Amino acid sequence: MIGLVTRRFMQLIFLLVGISFLVFMSMYLAPGDPATIIGGPTASQSDLEAIREDLGLNRPVLVQYVDYMKGVLQGDLGYSFQTNQSVSDAIITRFPNTLNLAIASMIVAVIIGVTAGIISAIKQNSWFDVSSTTFALAGISIPNFWLGTMLILLFSVTLRWLPVGGLSAPFYTIEGMKQLILPAITLGTASAAMIARMARSTMLEVIRADYIRTAKAKGVRQRGVIWIHALRNAMIPVITVIGVNFGGLLGGTIITEQVFAINGVGRLMIDAIAARDFPMVQGTVLLVAGLFVLVNLIVDIVYAIIDPRISYD
Repeated sequence: MIGLVTRRFMQLIFLLVGISFLVFMSMYLAPGDPATIIGGPTASQSDLEAIREDLGLNRPVLVQYVDYMKGVLQGDLGYSFQTNQSVSDAIITRFPNTLNLAIASMIVAVIIGVTAGIISAIKQNSWFDVSSTTFALAGISIPNFWLGTMLILLFSVTLRWLPVGGLSAPFYTIEGMKQLILPAITLGTASAAMIARMARSTMLEVIRADYIRTAKAKGVRQRGVIWIHALRNAMIPVITVIGVNFGGLLGGTIITEQVFAINGVGRLMIDAIAARDFPMVQGTVLLVAGLFVLVNLIVDIVYAIIDPRISYD
């Protein structure tokens, strides 16, 4: 296990360096000029040259990238071209909202997906199974922005049960929970559908195994067979889906944050891309990439805890 963690951290370093280089070059090659955006339409040519000189944009791109990575190794992600705010401070301020939204969405997805998948497998071809499969297809097909808008129209505008948007209150308060309900459902629906499909298929495979038939022949009750013998083995592929989806949720909250006006990392990234704010884009992308790899490492560790037969030698 120690060897696995060490290898993954080494891979994480190389991956983040590669991602940072690709993002840096993509922003450099994209049309538009940060100096023009910062200076505005009334800026003269000399003003633009002064801005480029101040930000170091007139140096060779590889020199800019090397200087940026030197700062990253020292824990300095640079300063925003737009606001002159520290990128680290901006991310630290916004990240709790994104993290709370991702966790709430994953809780919704796991509760709905695992429960629906297990019941569908136990009651195969029943009305519940058909309904669950239909829900899974709808959940994967419906775009987040449309679902979020419909939920706002129904529960916020028409029924006035929940707030329209924002995430200003702490998540552990009643108001904070109310603010999280609609965006969590919006973001977690697609993940719930994928988890439900995986849980159903793996549970169907497991409950037909020989050791399950043996347990039933020994007189073990149906509940014991499902929860003690079948579920633990069926959950291994499901954990993969949960881990990958959670990593994706951390970086995929952009649309939901826009719809519900949540000041998270997703909105920060979109605003930075629109303004050609190189340091802010780099910082947010590095955060999302690092968290995604870290979540996958945690999933591998959980594998070994659930099934000791798994070896990483």
